[in-house]
Amino acid sequence: MTRRNRDSRNRDSRNRDNYNRYDPPSYRQSNPIPPKDSPINVAKAAILASVFVVGVVVGLALNLTTSSNPTTIDSSLQIDRKAPNPEICQQFGASAIVTDMRVFLTLTPFSVYLTQPRMQPGCVLRRTNWAVLEQKKLVNSEQVRDCKRRMNTFGFIGTLEGNPKIDCVYQNDAAGNLFLAQPGSGVRPETDNF
Repeated sequence: MTRRNRDSRNRDSRNRDNYNRYDPPSYRQSNPIPPKDSPINVAKAAILASVFVVGVVVGLALNLTTSSNPTTIDSSLQIDRKAPNPEICQQFGASAIVTDMRVFLTLTPFSVYLTQPRMQPGCVLRRTNWAVLEQKKLVNSEQVRDCKRRMNTFGFIGTLEGNPKIDCVYQNDAAGNLFLAQPGSGVRPETDNF
C-alpha cells in the first residue's frame, strides 16, 4: 500500500508541474456535435442563385428580341454582319449601307423626280487593299489606274465569289455628320484618308 501512495503522489506532483493556471480548462466530449448550417445562410444562397439564373434568362431574351426585328438597325454590328464577305470587309475596309436611287431632272418645266431608294449592304475597301479585288480578277489594271487617278476607292455590293457590282466611289466628307456637328464649326474639308 505504501507503494500505491507513492505512485499517486508522484502523479499528483507531475500533474501539478504540468499545470499552468493560465491555461484554459480542457473539456473533452466523447461525441462532438457537428455544427449545423444556419437555415438563413442556405436561404440566402438559394435566393442569390435564383436571381442569377433569372438575370441570365432575361438578358438572353432581351438580346434575342432586339436582333430579331428586321425593320430596325440597333447597332453597327448588324451592318457588319450583313456586309458582303464580312471577314474581308472588316479586315480590308468598312461595311456600308448602299442606297441605289435614280434622279430624273426635267428642264422645261424645271423639276426633279426621284425613284424609291433601294437599301442593301455593301463594303468600301481602303485604297491600300485593292489587291484583294485584283487577285480575284474582279478589276483590271486600267480600272485601278483610273480610280487611283481620281483619288477614289472601290466599293462593292454582292459577294466577291458570286457576281459583285464593283464601283469606283468618291469619298465626300465635306457635308460631314450633322448629328455630330457643333454650331458655328463650319464645313469640314474633304479628306482622302480612307
